[in-house]
Amino acid sequence: MTLVMGKKNLISVIDMKDEWPDLVDLAIKLKAERGHHGDPLKGKSLGMIFEKPSTRTRISFDVAITELGGHAVYLDESKMQIGVHSETMEDTARVMSRFVHGIMYRANDYKMMDKLGDWSTVPVVSGLDNLEHPCQALADMVTIKEKLGGFRGKKLVYLGDGNNVCNSLLYASAIMGIDMVACCPAIRMPNAEIMWNATKIAEANGSKIIASHEPEEACKDADVLYTDTWISMGDKTPEEEAIRIFKPYQINDDLIALAKPTCIVMHCLPAHRGQEITNEVMEGPHSVVFDQAENRLHAQKAVLYTLMKD
Repeated sequence: MTLVMGKKNLISVIDMKDEWPDLVDLAIKLKAERGHHGDPLKGKSLGMIFEKPSTRTRISFDVAITELGGHAVYLDESKMQIGVHSETMEDTARVMSRFVHGIMYRANDYKMMDKLGDWSTVPVVSGLDNLEHPCQALADMVTIKEKLGGFRGKKLVYLGDGNNVCNSLLYASAIMGIDMVACCPAIRMPNAEIMWNATKIAEANGSKIIASHEPEEACKDADVLYTDTWISMGDKTPEEEAIRIFKPYQINDDLIALAKPTCIVMHCLPAHRGQEITNEVMEGPHSVVFDQAENRLHAQKAVLYTLMKD
């Protein structure tokens, strides 16, 4: 729900479902024109609220708005008046909307993200919450198009924890027509509602979304192998238990041998080498991890330009 008519957010990939292919192409265009695309957001300010620590999200959004001619305002949630005994998110949203032209929020709880999106009168962009990570998924689609030339007929296998990154990848793959396998332990599958919705979108686009618990079977003839950390921020699972649960899902040379010879390996970072991915794979010829990380900048430029331009 968005209370302000005509205002668009990017909280879930679905929020910009119709614009998704254009966002991918715009990100690639802005990347090619870096330093020569003018300052289309001159005079615009982006308020950035962080409840979770960040490397890529903080730097990439700050640089993105700056290179588009605007200005970033970093806001540490612990030093803001948001909380049970302080200002409500509804009031915070309405006040911030009077000061800035857009808000990026890196949140602990998607319910608070939704509340900010509902009550803000300026666009709200998710920098991650516990349900989705849409800007990461957009950067992933940019990377796949750059490396593989397109989406149709491609097979993406996500291995490991069915977390926020996996949830957004399900939507993005379905929208772009990629066949995706969510290969996760039964006790750590992606969100059931998102999985169902993505399956229906994929069917309409001539692709398919599949769940699997068998890494060796899932990785056969894959074009993309993708993983994320086994213990996300805020996850209380003991490391020993996580290793026991996820060890069969590690991306290593054995799984790569089952994929296509031209397959690419992706990881949204930060990586725990030797757990979800081996060091040899991370540094090997199939890895596009650092190109993928760079594309966060260009993807977020595309989002900010689309949502904040006059």
